[in-house]
Amino acid sequence: MVRRETLTVRHEVHGGKGDVYMYGVLMPEEMMGHGTLYSRVVLPPGSSIGYHTHTGNTEPYYILQGEGIFTGPDGTKTEVKAGDVCLIACGESHGIENTGSDNLEMMALILNEA
Repeated sequence: MVRRETLTVRHEVHGGKGDVYMYGVLMPEEMMGHGTLYSRVVLPPGSSIGYHTHTGNTEPYYILQGEGIFTGPDGTKTEVKAGDVCLIACGESHGIENTGSDNLEMMALILNEA
């Protein structure tokens, strides 16, 4: 089977700023119980995903293009760019903001705790 990615536009995700464009690669029912999200995520300049906690799952980000600030579980802010991987363990918190002048594009994968 081949199908197109699905686009969902969400506003102020987890209390963040602006719109977030989520291009679904796999739908939750296609993840066979292993997770709930596998998407290419695009944050326009100035947009963000607010600081939030993962309970019973993890969500790594793989930055494809652009630049931004990743807020880790201890509140530390780290500059990120293409090629960076942001890791979050189950029970930890995180957020991300596009601080650049171009779109920040990343892959996001929410996996259930084993």
